Parts: sequence; structure tokens; C-alpha cells
Amino acid sequence: MSFPKYSKYKASGVEWLGEVPEGWTATPIKHLGRLKGGAGFPHEKQGVEGQELSFHKVNALAQADGNGLLLRSDNTITRETALQLGAFVFPTQTIVFAKVGAALLLGRIRLINHNACIDNNMMGLVVQHDKFCNGFVRHAMSLVRFDLIANPGAVPSLNEGQIGGFRLPVPPLAEQVAIATFLDRETAKIDGLIAEQRRLMELLKEKRQAVISHAVTKGLNPNAKMKPSGVEWLGDVPEHWEVGKLSRLVSTRKGVAFKADDFTDEGIPVVKASDIKGLTIRQSEICLPTSYSQQYPKAILRTGELVLSTVGSIPEVRNSAVGQLGKVPEELSESLLNQNTVVFTPSGSTLMNDFLFLILQTIGYRDHLDLHAHGTANQASINVSDMLDFFVPLPSAEEQIKIARFISEELGKFDTLTAEAQRAIDLLQERRTALISAAVTGQIDVRNINTKETA
Repeated sequence: MSFPKYSKYKASGVEWLGEVPEGWTATPIKHLGRLKGGAGFPHEKQGVEGQELSFHKVNALAQADGNGLLLRSDNTITRETALQLGAFVFPTQTIVFAKVGAALLLGRIRLINHNACIDNNMMGLVVQHDKFCNGFVRHAMSLVRFDLIANPGAVPSLNEGQIGGFRLPVPPLAEQVAIATFLDRETAKIDGLIAEQRRLMELLKEKRQAVISHAVTKGLNPNAKMKPSGVEWLGDVPEHWEVGKLSRLVSTRKGVAFKADDFTDEGIPVVKASDIKGLTIRQSEICLPTSYSQQYPKAILRTGELVLSTVGSIPEVRNSAVGQLGKVPEELSESLLNQNTVVFTPSGSTLMNDFLFLILQTIGYRDHLDLHAHGTANQASINVSDMLDFFVPLPSAEEQIKIARFISEELGKFDTLTAEAQRAIDLLQERRTALISAAVTGQIDVRNINTKETA
């Protein structure tokens, strides 16, 4: 629906903001409440559970719930420990955001709904509740251009003076409450629609994996005679199929631990473990001198080769970087492979490359990686020997080719539906952003909109 506008506007005095409704002011963030940076969090204090106060590290900003609330941390401390560390205890309803590093440029605005401490890569804004509406300020904070006001460099940073001097449009308190109420209601509707599309994408992902697993383990002929495979994850397989162990069917080579000082902006692209996601390998932003191809011939990648990562985050290995799989695209042929990765190559004519690519996507193999991954609270890894300790089905080469072609056609349908769902999410997120911006800058007047009329 279309929304009414205010009857009168005035110049805000802020170039990027333009005009605001009469009665509004352009107020520095430092006047909206107290800005306070987080504290250092020594490693020896981390990993403690069950204490009164959560201690949030900057990565918590990416793990908030659908309402932008920080989830309670597994890292907890007592008030006595907070005092020893000089860590300020932020009260409930504190608005928090990153102040250092790449997380700063993402501009994530989150909320604490419990007393907590934050690390020194974050900053909190404790709003003056008697003068300003916390919900309005939180929505208005989405207007902050962190990328423009931060100190530039390899590690961008932000201090209290820079963020405190940024001016936001602020209406009278009653209007702030009305705008916050409107936005909470309307964004919740949009978030619900986005969640539906994401659930659809997850279902498509599960269906995609099920189609691959069934075709790879049972073949394409539903009437084929079956026999026990002798392998738990396979169950029965077509009678004429064989079963083999990956360690005897593929050869491997690991990526090279290049020195960080050797990386350049130009030269031969370097593929890192973090570049392998979603069955693809993205173009890396780092390179090595061209002479490195001669020095490290085993690190050279070829089109179509299968690369897996051997490190990543936990607890959910299947959704982390551990064992992430990608096929080398043509544009990355001749690039160099960095450490924490391994190339799988069929060592003979028994196993076809495209069929191997499908085997590595099956539910059975992903569970196998999950079972054998090991590590600390934040980092997991897997040994190549464990990755290869896996029995796989072996149809004839001709049948492998047919199965790969069939799955390619089927997956094209899933890819189309997934792309449509992603487009819907992108449009909904654009609408959400535009609606918040319009409401908190006074481009629309939502004070008297009946809740039954909103859509």
C-alpha cells in the first residue's frame, strides 16, 4: 500500500539526509545515550559456562536470532570477573555493533536482551529511555554508513567520536514510539515471508541431496535386482555393481602452505579453503608471483578437478567449511591451491570424475565427514586418510555417465526453483530496508495507520 507523507518538511542540515518533517531534529548519536566500547577477553577466561553474564565476541553479531537479538553466549563470566577485566556490564536493550575489522563494514545492528559484556571489537549504545525510544533508535541506526566514517586500512576501525558525531533524524518521543511499533510489526511480516523462502530453499537442498544419494546408490532402474553391499550406508545395491574403497580409487594431493608475505595483488590466483562454497570455487582476491607455478607444480589446479577443504568451523560440520566441495571452473585453471585443501582425482578408469563428484555430495559421505571431523570449540579439521576411509558404489563406467547426466538434468530444476526463492528473498530484503529508511527519515507518516490496513 502507499503511505501518506507529512504535511510540512524542513532542511535537516545534513547533506545525506535532506529534508525531514517539521518538529524533527538531526541529533548526534552521542546525544541519544551512552556509547561504550567493549573489553578485552583473555583466552583463559573463555569457554566457561553457567555464570551470570554472557560475554559476547564479535562473531555473535552474525549469530543473532531472527529479531536481531544476540543469543546467550556459551562464554560466561561472573560480575567479579567482569570487574577484574574492566569489562562494562551492558544492560538489557543495549544496541551493539562492530567497531573493528571486516565485521564493521557489514553494519550489523543487534540488541542485547540480557545483561552482558562485549569484547573490544564491539561497541554498545545504551539509549536514554526517558528521552528516546530504544526501538526507534535501533531502526535508525541502520542508516549509519559505517564504511564512510570508519578509519580506512587493512583493518578498518571506528572510535566513539566518529560514531558519536554521526547525526540521525529524531522525531518527538511519541512519534518515535509510533514509528518503532509500525516497523516492528511490518518487518515481522516481511521476516516471516523471508523465513518461508529460506525454509523452501532448505527443503530443496535436502531434496537435491536425496535425489543424488538415491541415484548414486540404487541406480536408475527401479526394477534392477539388488544384493547386499556389505556397507551400512549403502544397503542394497544393484546386483551387477561392485563396491570399492576411496583410498584405492582416487589419488590425492594437498594444497601448499604458502607464506602470507608472498601474496600479491597480481599474478597467479590462489584458491583458499574459504573460497570453496556451495559446490563452486570463487575467484580469490590474492595472488602469487608467476614464478611459483614452476616452484610448486603440484599446487596447480586444472579445470574439472575436485577440491575439498580440510578445515572449518563446528559444531555443524556439514554446514561448515570442513569438507566443502568444489569443481575447478575453467577460469581458475592454472591457479594455485593453498593449504587446508586436498584434490581428489580418480586414479584409473574404474571411477569417473563426475560420478565421484556426486558420491562426495551424498548424505552418507557428508555424515562420514561429520563423524570424523575433530577440533576445538571454534575450529574443526579432518585428516585426508579419514576422508578416504570410505566405501563407495561402482557401477560400470557407462552407467556412471548415465547417472551423472540424469542427475545434472534433475538438479537443473532444483537450481531454477532455488534461484527463484533467492530472488524473492532479495526483493523482500530490499523492501524491508526501504521501509525502515522511509519511516525513520520521515519520508512517510505512519503515526495514524490502522494496523488492519497495513500489508
